[in-house]
Amino acid sequence: MARLAPRTEQPHGSPLVDRYGRIHTDLRISLTDRCNLRCTYCMPAEGLSWLPKPELLTDAELLRLARIAVTRLGIRTLRLTGGEPLLRRGLPGLIAELAALGPELSLTTNGIGLARTAADLKAAGLHRVNVSLDTLRPERYAEITRRDRIHDVFAGLAAARAAGLDPVKINAVPVRGVNDDELVDLVDFAARHGYRMRFIESMPLDAQGAWERDRMITADEILDVLGRRHRLVPVGRHANAPAEEWRIAGTDTVVGVIASVTRPFCGGCDRVRLTADGQLRNCLFATTESDLRALLRDGSDDDRIEAAWRVTVARKGPGHAIGTADFVRPDRPMSAIGG
Repeated sequence: MARLAPRTEQPHGSPLVDRYGRIHTDLRISLTDRCNLRCTYCMPAEGLSWLPKPELLTDAELLRLARIAVTRLGIRTLRLTGGEPLLRRGLPGLIAELAALGPELSLTTNGIGLARTAADLKAAGLHRVNVSLDTLRPERYAEITRRDRIHDVFAGLAAARAAGLDPVKINAVPVRGVNDDELVDLVDFAARHGYRMRFIESMPLDAQGAWERDRMITADEILDVLGRRHRLVPVGRHANAPAEEWRIAGTDTVVGVIASVTRPFCGGCDRVRLTADGQLRNCLFATTESDLRALLRDGSDDDRIEAAWRVTVARKGPGHAIGTADFVRPDRPMSAIGG
């Protein structure tokens, strides 16, 4: 594909557009690569080699990039991710400064520290939260995460709802032979407590490189299992959101399915990602990055950073190509990229 030149002639605030005409309005910001779980489908039991602190973006650097994204590039939503973002020190203060920029703010977490922080995060300006929870069974949770912390997650979910973070979404990754017998139970649990359930197809982003497509539970399988218990009414996809949604007939319960592998939504993707060490990625599965941290630290002005951001997005490919001969796994695992 032809290499595009930076669109520096565009006025500040003009859309952040790639060569396929996709407008990018959603920025995913990883706050840390560290995590306090060791999920079997994500990383080895001993964890990973975490980034040294000097390599991480400081709050001031992160805020400067967020300001450029919102005021110059048309970014309207910021999602804070990790690793585990609640491990970032001073998070409420950081969220308050991000909120002052005016975007919609959300956070994806494993929920372990949410019970003690949900009220402060809401007060700082956080709008909503996604909590990862793959099982309702304490012994199974301990097997999957290698940590006995499921009751902390339950408490975190309840605290998020009580704080007014709305909606509270639960993200689960079904894996064959691991938790695929709990799909209906998870939906019913979410419905009882006023949460929204979302299932995500397993993706080849584990640090071990052990992902197997045969162990992935597909969107069709998920819907088939849920359809045996509940009548599902299609809701569709909200704008460029990754989840297709269904409502359980006769209720207000909405279930989402993110089928990144079997029903890729790359054609409508509006997301760009910033890693905890300041690398800009135009796709979750990108094999190249742009070093914005280097620009921040060499004294580059906002115009130069904006130009680098635009050319990175301009080079975005048509899709991730999972399942084809052209697919190449990214060097970084999910925990180091940020969802």
